[in-house]
Amino acid sequence: MTHPLSDRINSLPVSETLAMAAKTRELRAEGKDIIGLSLGEPDFNTPDFIKDAAIEAINQNYNSYSPVDGYLELKEAICVKFKRDNVLEYKPSQVVVSTGAKQSIANVMQVLLNPGDEVLLPSPYWVSYSALAILCEAKYIEIPSSIEDDFKITPAQLEAAITPKTKMVFFNSPNNPSGTIYSEAEYRAMAVVLEKYPKIFILSDEIYEHINYETKPFSFAGIESMYERTITVNGLAKAFAMTGWRIGYIGAAEWIAKACTKMQGQITSGANCIAQRAAITAVLAPVSKIQYMVDEFKTRRDIVVGLLREIEGFKVNVPEGAFYVFPDISYFFGKTIKGVKIENANDFAFYLLEKAGVATVTGDAFGAPSCIRLSYAASESQIREAIKRIKEALS
Repeated sequence: MTHPLSDRINSLPVSETLAMAAKTRELRAEGKDIIGLSLGEPDFNTPDFIKDAAIEAINQNYNSYSPVDGYLELKEAICVKFKRDNVLEYKPSQVVVSTGAKQSIANVMQVLLNPGDEVLLPSPYWVSYSALAILCEAKYIEIPSSIEDDFKITPAQLEAAITPKTKMVFFNSPNNPSGTIYSEAEYRAMAVVLEKYPKIFILSDEIYEHINYETKPFSFAGIESMYERTITVNGLAKAFAMTGWRIGYIGAAEWIAKACTKMQGQITSGANCIAQRAAITAVLAPVSKIQYMVDEFKTRRDIVVGLLREIEGFKVNVPEGAFYVFPDISYFFGKTIKGVKIENANDFAFYLLEKAGVATVTGDAFGAPSCIRLSYAASESQIREAIKRIKEALS
C-alpha cells in the first residue's frame, strides 16, 4: 500500500549523517563494536558554568512561554557577542533566537525564497542546505571545489553560477564538512562580485567560528556593502558543547528578523526557556573559557591528518577549523577490496562501516562525491584505533 504523503516530504532526502548514525546504533545493538566518526557533535560535556546558569534559571522558576524571538536579555547579550567577536553592530530587534541554528537557517530560507528561486551552494556544504532548498521549492546550484584548492571556490566561479533567478548564496566558514576557513581578503573578493547583483542575499553560517586553529574567521557581514544583505547565523551547539540544548540565532536586517519571528511564531514559538537563560551566560563568557576544547580538537586534528596520510589512496589536506577531516578517496573507485567492489564514496563509507567497524559519512551528502567525512570529535584512543582499523581493512 502506498501512503498518501505530500509531494513535499516525498521530495526530501534523508539526512545522510543521521542515517549513518542510525545504522551505527543498529549494528551496536547487534553487538558489533563500531567507532562512530560520523556525527558532528563535540564529545565534551557542557561546561559547568553554563550548567550552573541553567540550574539557577530552574530555581528562579523560568517555566513560561518565552518571547517568540527570544528573551530580550539574551538578544542583548548576542549583540554584545557580535560586536566583541565579529565587529558587527546589531540591535536586539535584528536578532532572532531559534531552536538551533538549523531552525534559524530554515526560517531565513522560508521567508526569502519563492518556488523557482536559485540558491548557490559552494561545495562541499552542510547536508541540510540543499534539503531546505527543496522544501522551499527552490533550486540549489552546486559550485564545485577540490581538495587541491583547500575546498575553496573562486570569485570567477561564483560569478559564473549567478543567473537572473539567483536569490541566495551560502557561505560556511569554518566549513562543515571540510574545516576550510575563508580569509577576509577572499571574502572581500566574493563581495566585489556580489556588489554587481544587489538582489542576492548572503547567508553566512558561522556556527564553528570559535573552533579555529591558525586563522580567525571573518564575518561576511563585516563588509560594509554586504551588511544589509547578509544574514549571520550562529549558535551554541559546537563551541560550547551544547548540541542538545538547541539554541541558534541570527543577526539580520530588521525586516528579515521580523519575518523570521512571524514564521517561527506559527511553527515552534520561542526556544526552550531554560536553555535560553543558560545561553546568556554562554555568549557573554570570554572565548578563553572554552579554549581547552579547541586546543584538544587541534591536537586530534594533527593526529588524524598524520595517520590518514600514511594510508595509500587517501588524499588529505589540513583543515583550519571545525572538527572534521574530508579526505579525497576517489583512488579506490573501481577497485575491488577483499571481494567488495567500490564504485563511489557511498560504497566506501559502508565498506568501512561493515569491514572496519568505523562510521564515517559519504561525501555525496555534502555535494563532494570524491570524499568522505570523518569527525575527530572523539577521544584520541578512539581516533587512533579507528584509523588503524581503516588501514587494516584497506590493506
